Amino acid sequence: MQNDDRNAFDEIFLPHLPEAYRLARWLSGNASDAEDIVQEAAIRAFRGIKGFGAVNPRAWSLAIVRNTALSWLTRNRPKSVTYIDDLNAAEQQELEYEGLYGTKIETPEEAALLKADAEQIEGALAQLPAPFREVIVLREINQMNYRDIAEITNVPIGTVMSRLSRARQLLMALVGGRQQA
Repeated sequence: MQNDDRNAFDEIFLPHLPEAYRLARWLSGNASDAEDIVQEAAIRAFRGIKGFGAVNPRAWSLAIVRNTALSWLTRNRPKSVTYIDDLNAAEQQELEYEGLYGTKIETPEEAALLKADAEQIEGALAQLPAPFREVIVLREINQMNYRDIAEITNVPIGTVMSRLSRARQLLMALVGGRQQA
């Protein structure tokens, strides 16, 4: 029976490991914590693989990562601490997207502009309250649909839509306010 569980885990959870790490990284703010979160989520997923029930494997896997991240952050972090990413914005861009649109940056000027823009957006994302940050990360970075986001966050689709709208407004205000300053 253990071998069946392992095969199911390999087919259901492991294909979504890169997305799981990205989600944990965005929710936690740094690579080290994200690794801990994904490791704990993988253990939870393996233990719960028998209850999978043929739902969307991506949504199921990311819901476990999200829930693990929330409980891990509550357990391991005081709310008043602000964390800084381990990678600079250019390194993060390269890691997550393999260069801008799959191509390498050609000039130092382009690299500097990309770094400044990425840092500005990343800083604005970090300032968003967690419910808004998680829906915008799931939608815009992980490219998930509203139904999957609702399943992962355990809220109605209408709430996902309103949180996403509010998150976009807050991001625009934060980024726009910095450009004017």
